[in-house]
Amino acid sequence: MSGRAHDVVVYGATGFVGRLLAEYLAEHAPSGTRIALAGRSRTRLEEARRGLPAAARDWPVLVADATDEAALEELAASTTVVATTVGPYLRYGLPLALACARTGTHYADLTGEVLFVRRVIDACDDLARSTGARIVTACGYDSVPSDLGVHLLHQRARHDAAGALLDTTLHARARGGLSGGTIDSSRAQVEAVEADRRALKVLFDPYALSPERAAEPDLGKERDVTTVFEDAQTGDWVGPFVMAAFNSRIVRRSNALRGHAYGRRFRYREVNAFGRGARGHRRALVQSAALGLAMKAMADPRTRPLVDRLAPSPGQGPSEQTRRTGWFSMTLRTTTETGRRYVATVRAQGDPGYAATAVMLGESALALALDGDRLPAAAGVLTPATAIGDVLVERLRARDFALTVEELPTA
Repeated sequence: MSGRAHDVVVYGATGFVGRLLAEYLAEHAPSGTRIALAGRSRTRLEEARRGLPAAARDWPVLVADATDEAALEELAASTTVVATTVGPYLRYGLPLALACARTGTHYADLTGEVLFVRRVIDACDDLARSTGARIVTACGYDSVPSDLGVHLLHQRARHDAAGALLDTTLHARARGGLSGGTIDSSRAQVEAVEADRRALKVLFDPYALSPERAAEPDLGKERDVTTVFEDAQTGDWVGPFVMAAFNSRIVRRSNALRGHAYGRRFRYREVNAFGRGARGHRRALVQSAALGLAMKAMADPRTRPLVDRLAPSPGQGPSEQTRRTGWFSMTLRTTTETGRRYVATVRAQGDPGYAATAVMLGESALALALDGDRLPAAAGVLTPATAIGDVLVERLRARDFALTVEELPTA
């Protein structure tokens, strides 16, 4: 793609997360990286560019509406990579993904929407394979920590000849804010279910994003955690994790795309960890109940207007202080076929959904644009682990992310 005008195009550069991504690239992309800003309004793009660091002042601006297929295809053909923050992806994302698949352009997004990824797989996978495009979904807090954490566990177990992975659990801890875009993405999936109840089957299928559903192993009921309980391994009180229903499907897709290299009996779940003792128990009960009520309120047309009034509007997000002081820490524990046990940790400073996510998406885009000869030999609709893998691990470590794995004593 050396003949293309740009290395990376930031699509949605006038939105809340798009501006954070553009700012990150202006500060950290290697000198000489050809970056452009794109969206539907030239005036707003030029205004956003004026607010970026000096390195971005000469970046071109490209105008393309999310519904204009011809403009999107022209945009995609001009660059090696499109990094898009325009959501809800279920409403606006498919035409751009298709444009990238048709033109052989790599693509990275921040989606946490199962229904969108399923549509992209169905519409783009074969086409992207034929053109060599890497269509990489979930390149932010959804689902880079989960996907790379299991990737590291698999690598270590393979290095140690410890056998395939069996039961694997991610314990999540984080502090950060909420944006209107996140709420809007949830609303889009609810509306899709209301329009077609068959979408519920996709949402509740643990292998909804697998390339070949019939080839998945029958491991009995694999359901996301819905109750509060004391974890036997860690002693923490744990409960439902809001991102588990998406992240777990991405991780299972990675396993399937790799020929079930993690194992044919690989079982994966994610939980929110609240700490030990009575205090941890109280926190687990209160926060899990609040999550349940919020999800029910969003799903019920009678109470959804109340959520709309209380939640941030699209385009709004957490303050600069919240983004700076936020953090996340995910620990993933697994047992292998030989009985050996490992723990991986993925941890970073910065609000996970915004400050840290800008780093994850930014480094994913730079890897796709600049590290082509080092990436896995793959094309189609991919995951962060299968499309970028070790290269993304290296890039995030260089940006002060902790990505580690160690063996635990045998029980």
